[in-house]
Amino acid sequence: MKRGRPRNFETDDVLDSALKVFWEHGFQSTNLSELTKATGLSKPSLYAAFGDKKSLYLTVLERYINLLSERHVGILTNEPNGRQAIEAFLHSLVNMFTNPNLPGGCFIITGTADIGGLSVPKEIEVALHSALNNTETLIEQRLLKAQRDGQLQEGTNLKDLCKLFTTLIAGLAVQAKCGTSESTLNMVVTATMDTWPSSS
Repeated sequence: MKRGRPRNFETDDVLDSALKVFWEHGFQSTNLSELTKATGLSKPSLYAAFGDKKSLYLTVLERYINLLSERHVGILTNEPNGRQAIEAFLHSLVNMFTNPNLPGGCFIITGTADIGGLSVPKEIEVALHSALNNTETLIEQRLLKAQRDGQLQEGTNLKDLCKLFTTLIAGLAVQAKCGTSESTLNMVVTATMDTWPSSS
């Protein structure tokens, strides 16, 4: 039978605090002292509750996707007009990237800067690649539906158009983290949407 004091903290609050630290610094640059300070837990308590640094990161990555990304995916999938769906999706992301109550930019994009680093476990690289690929797949599926609905020019290379939008998202996230304003980034989104190959 395990001995020790019972937990006296809210798991979700601790995960949200850890998420913000990883979001700001990425996996490689985040140290345990920052995590313990943000969560209010000692190193032994943090490890006992969530495992090692890698396990904690993977847990908060999943939480990020569930709590934040799904809201944007709903916008992408529920709007019947393809162009409006993509544009609203991008504006929604910009709103999150520039939210002053959040670390700035995108947790996933910040995390990908660590890919290839010597101290980054393979499991984290796989999870980040999977998150990026899922976003790309969702956008490509939405473009395909728009083309089937006659909202996108026939013959449009959907993979190329999808890559344009996913590359734009990465750029928006980096610019937001560097302090670019929401209004400026929304202007970039609007300008990019002018390239939409309309069927009319």
